Amino acid sequence: MELKPGYKQTEVGVIPEDWDVCQLKDFVDINSGESPSKYKFVNEGIPYYKVEQLNAGDKYIEETPYMLKVGKTVPAGSIIFPKRGASILLNKIRILKKDSFMDTNLMTLTTTNGLVNEYLFYCLDFQGLAQIADTTSIPQINNKHINPFRIPLPLTTTEQTAIASALSDADALIQSLTRLIAKKRQIKQGAMQTLLNPYENGRLKAGWMVKKLGEITDLLTGFPFSSLGYTNEGIRLLRGSNIKRGQTDWNDEITKYWFSTTSDIRRYELLEGDIVVAMDGSLVGRSFSQLKQSDLPALLLQRVARIRSKSESFDINYIKEWVCSEIFTKHCDSLKTVTAIPHISPADIYNFVINIPEKKELQTRIATILSDMDAEIAALETKLTKYRQIKQGMMQNLLTGRIRLVKPESKTGAVA
Repeated sequence: MELKPGYKQTEVGVIPEDWDVCQLKDFVDINSGESPSKYKFVNEGIPYYKVEQLNAGDKYIEETPYMLKVGKTVPAGSIIFPKRGASILLNKIRILKKDSFMDTNLMTLTTTNGLVNEYLFYCLDFQGLAQIADTTSIPQINNKHINPFRIPLPLTTTEQTAIASALSDADALIQSLTRLIAKKRQIKQGAMQTLLNPYENGRLKAGWMVKKLGEITDLLTGFPFSSLGYTNEGIRLLRGSNIKRGQTDWNDEITKYWFSTTSDIRRYELLEGDIVVAMDGSLVGRSFSQLKQSDLPALLLQRVARIRSKSESFDINYIKEWVCSEIFTKHCDSLKTVTAIPHISPADIYNFVINIPEKKELQTRIATILSDMDAEIAALETKLTKYRQIKQGMMQNLLTGRIRLVKPESKTGAVA
């Protein structure tokens, strides 16, 4: 493939002719942490970080419950990340906001020789710590992995800073939207606590009932379809792996089919509006969904429960607000078996207690309010996914020089 004028082929891919490929050993000072057993922590002082603190924040990190009165420090602006364990694969990379120190599971890079720290941050974020680490057994990163690692480098700090600023603006947009979604979730949680609470001064208000889920719904668990009968086409089988947090997943890799519906399995046919709950797995109590027309036709497989309103007096959408919620999750967490594969029983689902208005009109009104909130949150999450995809594209283009934010100088010294 012919190179675009002004670009060259390198060991890290195609980059502008006026960029270079650098090994990190020439541009960073490496520091590793020390065991917390060496220090006495105080209420105020030098921030000291452990891996779990990297869960907080998005780019800059400053919060920690651990403080040192005196001790070593690495300078603010240094990049901090895990040096061993699964956290490497989660790409937990942050920038220190203050002079700080850290434990033995963390490493920092302090940039030197004209390498802009935020530019390096985005290079590492884009390429991923797994590209640097030895992942043959327990993932780990040591100096011998950092020193030879190569990145494409604009030779002026002006261009590095321009790239980092553009990506930082994208981050700010993503963080703002993330905070808005969290706020909307809190608002919905507050609305649920108000709308679903039938008690006033400790007494049940008139017009409300307290019922077990099984008393107002038809609860059915799936049929034990033999895997020997699975086909590549026909009617989809709804298995636990097809149910995620509030939605179904019909990915080709996990979806199985049954050739046709016969009289003995007709009762396992699913309908629009049915609520389905996976009864085992690591996400038991969190894997639930309400079926849409696009999910059909489908048949119910064993270890999945189907919940359907028992009569016209009960709005299935109101019931869904209880089952597809943290309330149901907490119920399951208190009952699930603590085994290699956690699971709940049909009785656990049957005995889930909900508060329900006697009048269906009120059930529907409450369900509509909460559903509208869900729709708003879903729209924001879709937008957030799009913003993250845009940022990924920006990194791909900006960190390889495909798109230039600073015009390169010509060989005569004039701006091209």
